[in-house]
Order: sequence, then structure tokens, then C-alpha cells
Amino acid sequence: MAIKSLIINPGSTSTKLGIFEDETLVMDETLRHSTEEISKYDSIIDQKDFRRDIILDFLKKQNIDVNSFNVIVGRGGLLKPIQGGTYEVTDAVIEDLKKGVQGQHASNLGGILAREIADQIGVKAYIVDPVVVDELCDEARISGIPEINRISIFHPLNQKAVARRYAQSVGKKYEDLNLIVAHLGGGVSVGAHEKGRIIDVYGAFEGDGAFSPERAGAVPVGGLIRLCYSGKYTEKEMLKKATGNGGFNAYLGTNDARDVIKRADEGDEKAKLVLDAFIFQVSKNIGAMGAVLKGKVDQIIITGGIAYNERITGAMKERVSHIADVTVYPGEDELLALAQGAIRVLNGEEEPKVY
Repeated sequence: MAIKSLIINPGSTSTKLGIFEDETLVMDETLRHSTEEISKYDSIIDQKDFRRDIILDFLKKQNIDVNSFNVIVGRGGLLKPIQGGTYEVTDAVIEDLKKGVQGQHASNLGGILAREIADQIGVKAYIVDPVVVDELCDEARISGIPEINRISIFHPLNQKAVARRYAQSVGKKYEDLNLIVAHLGGGVSVGAHEKGRIIDVYGAFEGDGAFSPERAGAVPVGGLIRLCYSGKYTEKEMLKKATGNGGFNAYLGTNDARDVIKRADEGDEKAKLVLDAFIFQVSKNIGAMGAVLKGKVDQIIITGGIAYNERITGAMKERVSHIADVTVYPGEDELLALAQGAIRVLNGEEEPKVY
């Protein structure tokens, strides 16, 4: 009998839902929330009842019996650093999601909503590979300034999902392979996967690795310090320069890679230079991860929304294919990745992790 799952992936102004029978998507829907609706609540956690009621109302309108689900899975939020895997949503998980131990983000609601609905119908609730997955080796944590450690906040859900997908395609286990995975989206991350652990990652979250459509990535530290003390910008404005207004946004006034590609193709020399620099930097990060894995790389995987563009992936292949063959899995199927995590646990293929 198929495992029927409800997947909940909250964003800042929307809640994505997926209904699966095993790995087959039966229905997906994005429930959008207006700024006016969201602004009524002082904090993200205060939105919990509002979002839960909208989910249950949607299911009712679609004539879907909430009691028909075998499991509820939520997008993991900003918990304490944890190893990758599927975690049951326990009281400890709920407590730290509500506290926002590493910050407040809409994804914190994923596990909370999953648990509330699961408790209502008497099934388990899980989260899978949240953004705080931290499997870094000790060497990767050292930054060069003792007061600042390199951190691991990136795209583990999609990175691990495509790594497992590749492993299955070649008849091997993820835990038996060394892979480099480059996720190209609004943010960029490049991870070194050694036998099932991501031992190093460029995350571009707090100024690390290649720039992206919205993030500055690694910038020359001396110049950054001088800019901070120039008197031109507040701390808030500088943080926004690094994440939100960096990368493509800063150089070209757009965070849409398709727009940048179009402008470059039409002869815009600045757009072409920025696009080439993006390809250059991501490729350089991939090369660095090859060194982390001591040159023993079974495959390079390029994924994320930007990976749909063959010009970009083709140019990256030219630069990195000497390290290993390259597979492209465009897009990021987060709903399926969340469903797969729960399925592995319910089928006994994987033990649930304890937070």
C-alpha cells in the first residue's frame, strides 16, 4: 500500500503544499499570502494558526480527508546545527523552532505545522535535511580569524536529494560515493560530499564562495572593512549589500538570471562580463572542492534553477570536467525531496535522527 504524505514548505509570502503517494506527486499547490494578511502578525511564529487553518481549509475544499495521510513532512528551519537526515518533530524541535535559535525564518513554521496536523490525525511528523545541516570537517571551520568560524547554512535538502538520485542512477549508495554538488539558485552553494557527509561547503550565506543573483559571496575583506567604516552605510544596509542586494542585483539591477543571460546574448558587455564572472567563480569553487576530496571525485552534479540554462552549464563543464564527469539535474524539487526523506524512514531504509 502506498505511503500517502502531506508536504508543507512555508515561504515568506506563501505556503507550498505537496500530496504524494510514495514518490508520485498527486497534487501540488502554492497558497499565497498577501502582505496585508502577513503584516497582521508581529512574528513568524504568530502566523502558525493562520497558516494551519488555510492548509486545512484548502484540503477540505479539495475533498481530501486529512485523516487519509500516513505522514506529514515539514520544511526544516533554523535549528541548531545538525547532521543530515530525517528527524521526527519532537517537543525539542518545536521548542527551538519557536525560539528561532539561529534566527526567525518562515521555514521554522514547517515542522511546527507538520506536528500540529500530525497530532490531530495520530501520525508522525518529520523534517528532512534543513538548511542548518552541519557535517563540516574540523579544518573547514577555521576562517583565519579566531572570533569567526565558517558556518554551514546552505541548500542541503536539494544537494543531498540530487546526490542520492545520481547514486541510484548508477546502482550505488550515496554513502559510497565522493561527489561535488553545485546548487545554482537565488543563492549558490557548492558542497564536497564524502561518503554521505558534506564535509565542506561554499554557502554564500554570510560571504562565502561565488556571488549569486542576490548575494555578494566572498569579497576582499580589506575593502569590505573600509566600506563598513566609510560612513556611507548603516550596519543594516551593509548586511543587505551582502545578502539581498549583492551579486547580479548589485551589478545589473536584477536578480533574474534569465534577464542577465538575455542581456548578454543581446550584446550587453557588462551583463556578459558579470555572467562570465559568475561561471568563473562557481567553477573555481568546484575546483576547490576537488582538492578537499583529494582529487577522488566520482561525479560533479550541477542543480538548481539556473542549471536549466545550457549555456551556463556548458561553460562550467568546460572548466571542471577534467576533475570528473558532470551530470546536470536542473531545478530543485524540494517537495519530492521532503517526501523521499519520510519514505526512507517509514520503509526502514533509514533510521530517523534524534534532535
